[in-house]
Amino acid sequence: MRSWLPDLPEGPWLWLAGAVAALAVLAWGVGQLRKSSWLSGIGPQAIVALGGVAVSVHGLWGFATQTSGLPTELAVAFISVFDAAEMTLLVMMYRAADPEQGWTRDLRLMHRTAWVLVAFSAAMNAVHAPNWWARPVLAAVPALAAWLIELQLRSKLHHVKPGQDDDARPGPARLVALLWQHAWAELFALLGLDARTSSSAIARAALVQRAALRVYRLRLALETGKTRRVGRRRRKAQKALDRADVAVDSDQALALARRLATLTGADTFATLDYRQPEAVLTLIENLAITPAVQRQEASTLTEQAQDALQRAEAARQEAEDARQRAEAARQDEQQARQRAQDIIRDAQQQIDTQRQTVTDLYAAAEQARADYQTQAIALRQLNGQISEAQTLYERLRGDLAALHPQALDGAAESGEVAWKSPAKQDGWAYYLNALSGPNATEPTAAELAERFGVDPGNARNWLRDFRAARATQPRALSTA
Repeated sequence: MRSWLPDLPEGPWLWLAGAVAALAVLAWGVGQLRKSSWLSGIGPQAIVALGGVAVSVHGLWGFATQTSGLPTELAVAFISVFDAAEMTLLVMMYRAADPEQGWTRDLRLMHRTAWVLVAFSAAMNAVHAPNWWARPVLAAVPALAAWLIELQLRSKLHHVKPGQDDDARPGPARLVALLWQHAWAELFALLGLDARTSSSAIARAALVQRAALRVYRLRLALETGKTRRVGRRRRKAQKALDRADVAVDSDQALALARRLATLTGADTFATLDYRQPEAVLTLIENLAITPAVQRQEASTLTEQAQDALQRAEAARQEAEDARQRAEAARQDEQQARQRAQDIIRDAQQQIDTQRQTVTDLYAAAEQARADYQTQAIALRQLNGQISEAQTLYERLRGDLAALHPQALDGAAESGEVAWKSPAKQDGWAYYLNALSGPNATEPTAAELAERFGVDPGNARNWLRDFRAARATQPRALSTA
């Protein structure tokens, strides 16, 4: 243990100061751990288990650094794989345990893994022990530390169905457990202790028994007239009564009265004729202070019943409020579902209406397309008729042109028209040129009058003659 400490001068005061400092650090660390959320609810045995973890860590450190020859960094990692991992698994099991679900598959896997790590830690502590006497003790330390935490875990997961015993299966483990429980029950009975009571109840019962015994001794001293012992026994009885809280706790006072009745009635019990059941029952009732106890217990039970009734009424009111809230929530859900159905129905109706409208519009468009095709065919026929009428009109105008005073003077054998006036002949050539291109446009009378220097009225006559002359030409007829 001292091999890893620095060399310090020998001396009892120095060692005492070091021990005090170590205890202070340990107390501070335990206080911090108890305040942390990681160990909350596990109980004081987890804090006690830290001592065993510290011893196990020391053994693993020696095994890692001396037996295995690992460097310091790897020794820390080595310890974290075993002791730190097993303690973490046990704490995680406690925090994840659910009494309703019991031992689930994940919890059993974590439990087996933790105890495998505990077995490895125990083996390494035994290997690193200095002698054979220390090996079983050091090997048991990791298992005890883990068992302290598992006790709380088993207490949390202890969930037995009605009419079923979780340990009712026979076997060697069951036999050993029953023998162990029987031995401890005999020891508790020998010491006059009740295993079902808590540690605080045992302490209070011991105080009452001590107070009753000292009061009984004071009574004996008063009855025998030994005045020298009366004062000393009176002071002891008064001190014992104060410590037992007899004056402020009715339960403690009742327990004191029962104990004194037992001490003072021992002679009566010894000399009682048990062939008379009525006398035995009367003595038992008087010894147990039955009337006072019954009144006290009846009063206590009445108060407890009233409290229970109030709690039950409060619970019933809360349940009724919860039921009303649930009913209101159900009604709101139904209303919301109804509104959603109405919205869906209205949307479906609108969709159907729109679909019908689109169908009607499509039918109207098809009808309009058919009417358009019919009108287009009629229009083409009308345009053909108009073209034929225009051709006949031009021919008629050509026939009438010969009767006009400004008729053509003659035509060459090649089919070209010749006019008497040179200006009119030039206007005729310009007219034909204007109508021969792809963008043929007939010149206006104003354009001819300005270009050839004639009167606008005369230019209008030119246009009429030009049209008549062009209509008489074979090319013009074929084009029409």
